[in-house]
Amino acid sequence: MSTQSDTHYLEAKGFYNWFFSVDHKRIGLMYLAAILFFFVLAGMAAMLVRLELLAPGEQFIDRHGYNVAFTLHGAMMVFLFIVPGIPATLGNFCLPLMIGAKDVAFPRLNLLSFWIYVLGAAIVVMSLIGPPGEAWLDTGWTLYTPYSVESSSGVIPVTLGVFILGFSSILTGLNFAVTIHKMRAPGMTWHRLPLFVWALYSASLIQILATPVVGITLLLLIMERSFGIGFFTASLGGDPILFENFFWFYSHPVVYIMILPAMGVVAEILPVFAKKPIFGYRAIAYSSLAIALVSFFVWGHHLFVSGMSNWSRWVFSLLTFAVAIPTAIKVFNWISTLYKGSIQLDSPMLYACAFIFLFTIAGLTGLPLATLATDVHLHDTYFVVAHFHYTMQGGTVIGLLAGLHFWFPKIFGKMYNEKRARVGFWMLFVGFNATFMPQFILGYMGMPRRYFDYLDQFADLHFMSSIGGFVNGLAYLFILGNLIHGIIKGTAAEKNPHGSLSLEWTVPSPPPLTNFDEIPEVHDWTYGYGNEQHA
Repeated sequence: MSTQSDTHYLEAKGFYNWFFSVDHKRIGLMYLAAILFFFVLAGMAAMLVRLELLAPGEQFIDRHGYNVAFTLHGAMMVFLFIVPGIPATLGNFCLPLMIGAKDVAFPRLNLLSFWIYVLGAAIVVMSLIGPPGEAWLDTGWTLYTPYSVESSSGVIPVTLGVFILGFSSILTGLNFAVTIHKMRAPGMTWHRLPLFVWALYSASLIQILATPVVGITLLLLIMERSFGIGFFTASLGGDPILFENFFWFYSHPVVYIMILPAMGVVAEILPVFAKKPIFGYRAIAYSSLAIALVSFFVWGHHLFVSGMSNWSRWVFSLLTFAVAIPTAIKVFNWISTLYKGSIQLDSPMLYACAFIFLFTIAGLTGLPLATLATDVHLHDTYFVVAHFHYTMQGGTVIGLLAGLHFWFPKIFGKMYNEKRARVGFWMLFVGFNATFMPQFILGYMGMPRRYFDYLDQFADLHFMSSIGGFVNGLAYLFILGNLIHGIIKGTAAEKNPHGSLSLEWTVPSPPPLTNFDEIPEVHDWTYGYGNEQHA
């Protein structure tokens, strides 16, 4: 592989030059292609779910088919798309560029992480659909015991695939943390780091510390099914609630592996398109670390109705409210950054503003779920489904789209059609809210989640949600189509079309293989837009 800095990474041809490259930019793009492929598959499963729920009664698939469809959707969306999501794609591409490094600290380990992801993803997908004659997985993405111990579907290969995926996540987090500590350019102090880097660093700490817990949990589940040891089976002296505790001790912090990088993307976009210094830089930076820390102590709010003691309920409720404080700090500072700014509403900025709006709804609707009295009524209803999707889709996915549109000129050296990008944004914004806003009402009315059928009194809201879901799906196809068209036929991009002050915009578009001919020296703050008094 060529290492000449005057040759950009997109000029590589052939299988070997891409799939065995240690260049962080190519690895980031390979991750991007992989996760978008699984995103489309998971989205198709979601459309099948919403198609079935258009009206009461059996429409297109039976009860088992419905369980399979929402399991396919949840498992692929969480494990194969959202968890690697922004860190493995935009993080891999942008991190070394943003800190003035020529690559990550361990390039070969980075490539190994990608191939581990591919191996784990292949096992998960093959296991989800099952070999001929074997039942497709229908446990839901959480693999809750005791059903996951008793189910005749391929639980063991799925858990093995997710276990393998965990190593990819751990190695990526380790690589990023070491890169940020050791590879920063001269003058790139901690308080000059871009906020996206702070967010990646915080998410990396969670990846390193939390992922081994779910790995051990999945191994215990495999041993339970294989040898009947009795960790989670009550008749053997085990406790199925133990699985939930282990699972959510990982899975609630993993929410912030998904959402913290999206918050970092938003913090990069707002000052560029508001032409103002970011407000409260240090508060935003340290709030990322605070969220990462507190996320390890709130898993119990998933188990309020599982029989835990009152004292435990009170403690977990208080801690769940506490995680809202650093999150609110971010929202306050983002809005303060916009105040009196010279705002330019290009598509990246539209997505960033939508993130603030949608994630605020996600946070506010989390409060009733953290409150003991109201959670009893709302637990396992469509209110939780809506809250979760406002967090994941309204947060992580919108953040990924914001970052893709923002860094698209730098990644590909081309421009997408801005008018179509805005049309796609509004289609998505309307479709998303039309899908999940009615589900808050459904949950309040008592509609349980994961149900194949429902009472006639829920029909109108389910119909509205399904129509919104179809608009939502079409919007994603339109958005991805516009970006692909930009890659193929887009006009050449300028070196820095947005006028950003971050280091990645100081190199050509697309960047050279080694990023920088010489490692830059940093003398200034990244966010000094329109202000000579830099921090």
